[in-house]
Amino acid sequence: MKARGTRDRILEAGLRAFSEKGYLGATTKEIAVKAGVAELTLFRHFSSKEKLFEEVIKNYSFLPALKGLLPEIAEMTYKDALTIIAGRFLETLTARKDMIQIMHSEMHRYPRKIHKVYHGFIDGIIRTLASYFTAMQKKKVLKEFDAESGARAFLGMFFSYFHVQELMMGKRYRSVDTDRTVREFVKIFIEGTAK
Repeated sequence: MKARGTRDRILEAGLRAFSEKGYLGATTKEIAVKAGVAELTLFRHFSSKEKLFEEVIKNYSFLPALKGLLPEIAEMTYKDALTIIAGRFLETLTARKDMIQIMHSEMHRYPRKIHKVYHGFIDGIIRTLASYFTAMQKKKVLKEFDAESGARAFLGMFFSYFHVQELMMGKRYRSVDTDRTVREFVKIFIEGTAK
């Protein structure tokens, strides 16, 4: 139990450090201090900063939330399911705004392995949503279309909205009703994909 608590503290400290300083600026020494552990303890749980970053992304990205949603939305209407997915996706993006912002600003400087980790999780999110679309196609709810392209388009609409509202304009310029935007985007997507 103690080891699990320590691991969680290191993950949370890693999330804070990567959100504040990015992958390149955060150090394992600083993360250990934030977690209240020795740097050696950090390395007992995570063999490298790269492994810690991978676990932070794995634990705090939208992927675990989306996987958890699939059983919940399986019997919902297509419209309700998409609305819930979009809402949770935007909630996750907003909660991780600082980390997303710094990652996008320094992504071009990341080592190849970090690019691979980051894109692997994005691909995982797309494949997971695509599996939902494929299941709905088998139920004859949806038209035939490439499920991965559909997943990219759906998530892309909401990421673009988040990017403009949260990262570019900031709170003081926000005048768009997010719930209304979600409803409109979902409606547009349904019109293009539902039978």
